[in-house]
Amino acid sequence: MNKTAIVIGATGLVGSHVLNLLLQDERYQTVKVFHRRSTGINHPKLKEHLVDFKNLDFWRSQLTGDELYSALGTTIKKAGSQEAQYTVDFTYQYETAKAAAENGVSKFALVSSAGANPKSRAFYPKLKGELDQAVKELPFEVITILRPSFLEGDRSENRLGETVGIILAKMFTKIPGLKKYRPIFAETVAEGMINSLQKCPPGYHIFELDEIFYL
Repeated sequence: MNKTAIVIGATGLVGSHVLNLLLQDERYQTVKVFHRRSTGINHPKLKEHLVDFKNLDFWRSQLTGDELYSALGTTIKKAGSQEAQYTVDFTYQYETAKAAAENGVSKFALVSSAGANPKSRAFYPKLKGELDQAVKELPFEVITILRPSFLEGDRSENRLGETVGIILAKMFTKIPGLKKYRPIFAETVAEGMINSLQKCPPGYHIFELDEIFYL
């Protein structure tokens, strides 16, 4: 196969693994990355585009290929406000996906979060739930949403809250019935995203928590 994959969020914890796996995968001839800063990777398959997500009209025509992998995200601390985080986590991802679908990209994989719910009273799960619901209406042939528990892996930044959460999750998930909430390595999520677009039939598919391990 000589497929073209598109990745946004390729310098993040999950996105970086998605990118590395795609570059190693013989099914893909080209991997396009759209990001605000360089990945620092030199590879014959890689076509890197440094873009401003606020100005999608300048580069939307380049969003062409077979599959889109979306792993873009930030934190309130890094973004500075809930509004700024919403712009990155919802607006940028949704608008990029919409443009790709309009350009004929047929498959879309999105990494969401455990507990995502558009009706939640909490900001983050509500944000994630709204995005999951919004992309459902886009004209992709296949849409897969992965909702992992706490992510394990080497981050470029220290997130104390997530570190504590992982420690607690490992303790409590030993209790019968809570195993599905166990932390998951970012590379496993990345593998699940790629495999989901190869295995799933046309339609909209959500994979919760430990279901991702089986992808």
